Amino acid sequence: MNTCRQDRHAVVRLAGRLDAHTTGTVRDRLHAAVREGDGLLLIDLSALDTIDVTGLGVLVGTHRLAERAGRPIALRGTPRRLARLLHVTRLDRFLPTVPAEDEDAAAVAVSSAA
Repeated sequence: MNTCRQDRHAVVRLAGRLDAHTTGTVRDRLHAAVREGDGLLLIDLSALDTIDVTGLGVLVGTHRLAERAGRPIALRGTPRRLARLLHVTRLDRFLPTVPAEDEDAAAVAVSSAA
């Protein structure tokens, strides 16, 4: 997991597993990224291998924190299975997804979801 800035945006790239064993660390990093910036927060999932219900909870919790802070977020490079799960659970209504490396689409997706 690493965090970088691209223009006004912060990008947090998750890799490996997002499950009960890793959610504490990931949650802390994502929440810090929300508090430390003011532009779009992109959560890059392109290197994510596995996510479970606790991982989904971290994404939802991060969305809630960002919403309270007035900070838009989007998921980038979402694996196909996760994108389908987000759609079935209707989480895609407030966790917009964009193709990998497409920040312009992220800005549009976030404004459409608002």
